[in-house]
Amino acid sequence: MRLAVFDCDGTLVDSSANIVRAMHATFAAFGLPDPDPPAVRRVVGLSLVDAMQALLPEADADLHLRLAADYKLAFQRLRADHRLDPEPMFEGVKELLDSLRGRGWLLGVATGKSDRGLALCLGHHGIADRFVTLHTADRHPSKPNPAMLRACLADAGVSAEQATMIGDTVFDMGMGVAAGVRAFGVGWGYHEAAELKAAGALAVARDAAELSFLLDG
Repeated sequence: MRLAVFDCDGTLVDSSANIVRAMHATFAAFGLPDPDPPAVRRVVGLSLVDAMQALLPEADADLHLRLAADYKLAFQRLRADHRLDPEPMFEGVKELLDSLRGRGWLLGVATGKSDRGLALCLGHHGIADRFVTLHTADRHPSKPNPAMLRACLADAGVSAEQATMIGDTVFDMGMGVAAGVRAFGVGWGYHEAAELKAAGALAVARDAAELSFLLDG
């Protein structure tokens, strides 16, 4: 058996607009200036507290915790007010998932999203049934800690040598390296290809078709 574990934000779906909107709402609630959108996209994939630490390194730990808690509420408020954009799947990704399953791959997700956020995302796109294992930042330390990826391996009953981590950030690549899993980057997400390779990516796919070829290589 082979297992392909995907990151979600920036790899399966483009959620950057909603993440930036919720982050701006959170910072405004605390009287803080809006963080630059590129800076927000740089921390996508981290757990919320770690993301707040990266965005406000001079702030104290208590503020990081309060910001992280408010971000979850801000996201829920925006969703309830119908102020979130659809999070479109990247071109060719849905077809890639179906192709991999048809070729005998097991599929999983390891993401900085919450359990609720991941369930809503996968349900919206009708792809929840593609995955045999789902792990989020709600239940694990932040990437690049390998805990959630190792949990995916355990759920699927495969060894590290039988698995591949696929993501768009250096945090995904670092997690794969730490778990002893080969890692491939995707070039359509939030970090640059050179950064992904420096963090341990064996290759960076330009599109879903190239990723499909790499996975069977």
